[in-house]
Amino acid sequence: MHFKMILTFFIILSLSVLQSQAQDRWQWPEHPLNIKVLPSDLTADQLRDAMREFSSSLGVRCNYCHVGEEGKPFSVWDFAADDNPNKKRAREMILMIYDIDEHLYNIEPSGDQRVNVSCYTCHRGRPRPMSLGEEIGEVYRKDGLEPAIMHISQLKKDFYGKGMYNFEDDQVLGTFGRSLLDSSKTDEALRIFQLNIEYFPESSNAWSDLAQGYMKSGNNAEAKKSLEKAMELDPRNRRAKRMLQELEEQQ
Repeated sequence: MHFKMILTFFIILSLSVLQSQAQDRWQWPEHPLNIKVLPSDLTADQLRDAMREFSSSLGVRCNYCHVGEEGKPFSVWDFAADDNPNKKRAREMILMIYDIDEHLYNIEPSGDQRVNVSCYTCHRGRPRPMSLGEEIGEVYRKDGLEPAIMHISQLKKDFYGKGMYNFEDDQVLGTFGRSLLDSSKTDEALRIFQLNIEYFPESSNAWSDLAQGYMKSGNNAEAKKSLEKAMELDPRNRRAKRMLQELEEQQ
């Protein structure tokens, strides 16, 4: 008898939990509020598909644009609110896509179908669709060189092979390093050029950049070694050949 009472208690408790969960289960609205750029006649299924596409394209959760706390049931979220500035940005992005699509329809397609533009075209799973060079530069301006270098390593760990960033281009760090060199931040530029060599030891361009940094620092001996390595890797490297001639003329 005691066992039956305990079993009955757990059954009642389970039913109560299931009922509570059913009340909190989110239902996509047939008539969503505060629709400004999406079609006003969206069905609940179309709204669900659109929101899921936004989320996957940017690699974010719903509260990136909407007002709500992660982990709380959607029934207590305020999806209609405009308090989150990312929601306003998203609307402008949608309008931009509409505008691009209009231009695309004026272009004769080069293939059997027209090219489509979507959020994923630029974002590719990132909230902000920046190139690798842009992202490195932003971290550098905000936090300095070493955090930027750590950020490069973390990005490579998280995103390498996923097509979100171009980790295979030896000119990404080269361009960043040359911008530092142009700003007379020679030591920092050398640090980036050396890092580029670690990533691309067989790149003649990377060795040329390193040589340029050494020349700017007055270390012509190391510059010459780097240029000889650049020429060994690519005898047609005219930039390295020119810098070698400059060093010889200075002797």
